This record gives sequence, structure tokens and C-alpha cells, in this order.
Amino acid sequence: MRLLHTSDWHLGQTLHNFERGHEHQCFLDWLLDTIVAEQADALLIAGDIFDNANPSAASQKQLYTFLQRARQRAPHLNLIAIAGNHDSPGRLEAPAPLLQAHGTHVIGHVLRDADGNIDVERMVLPLTDKGGAVRAWCLALPFLRPGDVPRAPAQAAAPDGAAAPDPYLAGIALLYRQALDVALARRQPGQAIVAMGHCHMVGGEMSNDSERRIVIGGTEMLPSGVFDPAIVYAALGHLHLAQQVGKQAHLRYCGSPIPLSFAEVGYRHQILRVDLDGEALGAISALPVPRAVELLRVPSKPAPLEQVLAELVALALPEAAPEALPFLEVRVRLDAPEPGLRARVEAALEHKAVRLAKIESSSAARGASAAPLTLDQLDQLQPDDIFRRLYLQKYASEAPAEQLSAFAELMLGDKAP
Repeated sequence: MRLLHTSDWHLGQTLHNFERGHEHQCFLDWLLDTIVAEQADALLIAGDIFDNANPSAASQKQLYTFLQRARQRAPHLNLIAIAGNHDSPGRLEAPAPLLQAHGTHVIGHVLRDADGNIDVERMVLPLTDKGGAVRAWCLALPFLRPGDVPRAPAQAAAPDGAAAPDPYLAGIALLYRQALDVALARRQPGQAIVAMGHCHMVGGEMSNDSERRIVIGGTEMLPSGVFDPAIVYAALGHLHLAQQVGKQAHLRYCGSPIPLSFAEVGYRHQILRVDLDGEALGAISALPVPRAVELLRVPSKPAPLEQVLAELVALALPEAAPEALPFLEVRVRLDAPEPGLRARVEAALEHKAVRLAKIESSSAARGASAAPLTLDQLDQLQPDDIFRRLYLQKYASEAPAEQLSAFAELMLGDKAP
């Protein structure tokens, strides 16, 4: 059978206050066509469907319209979605009964009974082919918080002095083991077992500009050992760069379908096509997602202001509809403060078919870090002393007289009644 693995849609995300609904809609339309063209049997959405826990009405409508259209165009499709760390588990699961009636399974959180026992069986779902026969089983575990995982038996430190396993990591491993046991008990010969997870695996490369770090009790990254060898494929979410975990090709992040920050301009955004051959993993292929709106960085590396302005004036871009205009990050290296920076950049971009999203400024040189001060020394510092020190640290030169005069005037105005 054929699976499509996608994650980290972040519906409702804005890029420096610019709405991105058009880009997300282009992706969803493309995904619908791809489901049909690839004759997919299942679509796995590995978390972070929404950008925040309180998504807008428009982004929710985008999701539910997509699910409805997917059901219409591919009635046989198995569709499984799990919550990520950006999602609200309760909000995501609220319409679950209605969605399940139309072939969509949403797992937002871990449920427990009155005695505190985890309902593991609800997270083990069958994957059927076009004829309705079960061909595989999916362990659909959402983003796991400490209260979601079972308490693993306490383990002492190893004789060689190594620390005992972290209880949170041990709990995650135990929950995957429990889910796998359910799947092994249910499956018949010829049926594969796949897993879903939203987590940061050891060795995973992240985008610092757009990914929210997952730090729980000092533990963030999960070892690949949480996935038993009986699991032939793990569909992972959270990291926006498509990558495999270590050298294990069956443990995969598909990445986000659109660039969520300028740090992701060079990413190859994609979904993954995964073919299962009976109980075994077949081929894994990347399906590139067309980029509906370009993200530009001018220049490619920070440069002096006059050079940057010249490049902006020379920038030639084709006309486009307002929602399809490229987003632009301008990267400037400054030797001194430039109060009129934004006005000069905007003037250079006048009548250009582009949307100015960000001006990233950096200094040409940075002075050596100042020696740490004692509390007594800090107490003796005056505001203008701090201003001088910060200016020197950022621009590697003394603050000019006109800057000091302006700062003094500002301080006097702040003290006025």
C-alpha cells in the first residue's frame, strides 16, 4: 500500500505580520491533486497542523474544507492526524466523532480511564487498501508531555557510573512499546507496522527562527531506540527540514510544506511517498511541493548600506497578484546607527513587485566582550555610561558626540514632569 507523509502545516502562521493563507491554500490544493495522482491509500499528518493553540476561524475552515474535499476525491483514503506541540489537543479532537464518521482519525492527547490507565488501543489504527482489507497498522502517538506517558519502572545507575535513564524518555519508550504490543497482537501475516510521532530526535537539524524548542525537565531529544525494529517506518513531525534520523532511512522527517522563516529559504520543501510491500518497507520518494510565493534575501549576505540600496534599486521582479508577491528580507551591515534605514530601504523598493517583510541589520565589527562588573560597579553606572558601553560593544568605536547629545536630551525629556 502507499502512504503520503506530511507534517508541520502551521495553518494560520504569519510571516512578520503578513498573512499566509494563500500559500497554505495552494499547498492544500496541490496535496489533493497529489493524493489522487499518486493513488495514495493513506495520508499521515504528523502534527503542528495549526500554528498556535487558538487557531483563527479561517485556518480551521481551511483544514476542515480540505478534509471534506479529500474524502470526496479519494473515498477510500485513510487519513490520520496527530497533535504537535503547537496544537491544542482538545481543540483538535473536539470534532473527532464527526471526522471519524468520514474516515478521518485525529489523536490529540492521551486518554486515561478513572483508574489512570492509558487507553493505548485508541492510538493503534488499521490502514486499509482500496478494497477495505487491512494492510498495515499505525501507532498514532501525538506530542507527548510528561503527564501523558506511563511511569516506567525506576532503574538504578549503571555500574560504570552512567546515569539512570531519564523517566520522561523511559515513559515515551514504554508507551511506544505498549502500542506496538497492541499492534503485534492484532496484525495478521503480511501486515506492516508504522508509527507516527511529533518530537525532536537526537541528531535532528532544526530551524532556530521558526521551531519552538521542546525542553521538558532538561530533556529534549529522543533517541532512535524508542522505535522498535518491528516498526518498518516512522512518520515524524516537528523539524522543518526534511531529513532522516541518523543513518536510519526508515525514520523520517518530511519537513514543513512551505518555508516558515527566512532561515528556510534554501530548504527543499516536500512530502514523502512511502510504499509498503507486505510487512516490509518498500521505496521512499520525495515529492517536491511547488512554492507559491518566493522568499528573497537581498543581498545573500549582509553588506554595507549603499551596496544594499543599489541592489534593491536594480531588483527586477515580474508583476504578480498581491497575495503572490515575494516576501523580502533586506540584510544590512552597519558601521553606525542609521535612524532613516527603513525609509531609505522603502524608497529603493518603490514600485517594486515585492513585500518588505524584514530588515536584518548587523554591525561590521563587534568589540571584545566587556569584563563582567561587580554589583558595586553596576550601582555606580549612569545611563550614559551604559549607552557608551553598549555602543562600543556593538560598533567597536566610541559613540559620536551627536549621539551622546541626543541620548542626554532623551534622558532629560524622560525626567520632565
